[in-house]
Amino acid sequence: MRRQHRLFVAALACAGTLAVAATVPLVAAPAQAAATLTQVTGFGSNPGALGMYSYVPTGLPSGAPLVVALHGCTQSASDYYTNAGWPKYADLYHFALVFPQQSSANNSTSCFNWFQTGDYKRGQGEALSIKQMVDYAVAHYGSDAHRVYVTGLSAGGAMTAVMLADYPDVFAGGAIIGGIPYACATDLTSGLTCEYSATSKTPAQWGDLVRGADPGYSGPWPRVAVWYGTSDAIVNPANATESRDQWTNVWGISQTPSSTTTLPGSTTLQNYNDSSGKPAVQLYAVQGIGHGTPVNPGSGVDQCGATGTYYLKSLCSSYYIAQFWGLAGGSSSPTTPPTSASPTPSAPASPTPTPTQTANGPCFTDNNYNQTAAGRAHQSGGYVYANGSNQAMGLWNVFTTHTLRQTGSNYYVLADGQC
Repeated sequence: MRRQHRLFVAALACAGTLAVAATVPLVAAPAQAAATLTQVTGFGSNPGALGMYSYVPTGLPSGAPLVVALHGCTQSASDYYTNAGWPKYADLYHFALVFPQQSSANNSTSCFNWFQTGDYKRGQGEALSIKQMVDYAVAHYGSDAHRVYVTGLSAGGAMTAVMLADYPDVFAGGAIIGGIPYACATDLTSGLTCEYSATSKTPAQWGDLVRGADPGYSGPWPRVAVWYGTSDAIVNPANATESRDQWTNVWGISQTPSSTTTLPGSTTLQNYNDSSGKPAVQLYAVQGIGHGTPVNPGSGVDQCGATGTYYLKSLCSSYYIAQFWGLAGGSSSPTTPPTSASPTPSAPASPTPTPTQTANGPCFTDNNYNQTAAGRAHQSGGYVYANGSNQAMGLWNVFTTHTLRQTGSNYYVLADGQC
């Protein structure tokens, strides 16, 4: 177990580091997509000496979102591309992907160096290299600079926290999976302490570390999801609640959840809402799994990925992360970054026509995804609203179900329990 722990901060050599090919055939993508994972060179000065790999769906329009996905220790860009499920949603929801690649020359077990001062500070080392990859994608793929997101597992999750703290002006959202709070460690020794037992600080102390990463920046802040397995024996699960404390404090919101939901895989989701009532921070506790990215192989819209070492069968984390970020709307999603004062756009406030029928119209009961597909509702920023009345229906997914009554031409009202 000690050896497993040290893999996270690269204290031991890895015998099975996965090789990365310059071009990897697309796995489990729609038939019409001919794109591949491709190595990119010359993306900047690259002070962290990282590799860059990208996946850009064929025909992707300018102005599409960008997701940066960071692999864990002993993994590679191609490994994360193949197993974590992100290419499926890049094709489905229309966004580009960038997979940074660590090397054994930088770190003996190919971990991102989230704990080294020269790599986790803004404008330096590996953090700057990843930022330069974003700049390249915006310039060459036409990615929307206001809709850039970052996620990662383990050391990649810890580096996700680094990128969110160092570059809150770049990233609109993030998802930390089995990771560590920002600035928990400044060297290998403190990194091991954070990993094994977690480091307890007050929310304000954690928040101050983020605010100090880019002095003078006051928002908007990225929306952050934190994921952990309740049986994680490599990274202490207490790190997840410390990360929750860090980002709720940055947002200036309570550490008491606004709502709690049970998802597939016995997963508990806690939402921490901003002043507008939308989740700014999420905490996912995946029951019974250890250290890894939760995946759920299959063809359903909410299924993704392939199981393997550090890819654990549960629910598809990439699906829920994409929903949280509002990526399900593809290129039609909002193009302005979320802010504490002006969060992701909600339903229009303009008056709507008075319906010609108010009580006896037909009723339709279905999940939010199918209601929008049938043209009875619409989504904005990952949330669903009834056509005409613009009544809020919750997240755009297949798990939230409502009954709508049609009371006029393209006019629907919520009628749960009334039909």
